[in-house]
Amino acid sequence: MAMKTKKKKKETTIDDLAVMINNGFNEMKESNAREHREIIESNAREHREMIESNTREHEEMKLRQDEVPYRFEFVELEKRVEVLERRAA
Repeated sequence: MAMKTKKKKKETTIDDLAVMINNGFNEMKESNAREHREIIESNAREHREMIESNTREHEEMKLRQDEVPYRFEFVELEKRVEVLERRAA
């Protein structure tokens, strides 16, 4: 028959508890850092997308604005048309 050997339980010391607690804090810190990094990266992606969208909209507005005459040009053209209409009447 095989002999049963009894292992003595090692008593947990205050130092052992301190190491365990420290390891737990380190794990929490790493977990929180990972979580925060993911949140920051997600927010950065959203902000980039918003900026790109705003840039596209701004470019589209500039293109439309380029097709519209300036106010002084429009007023001058109105006056010329009025003169021509009076002559034609």
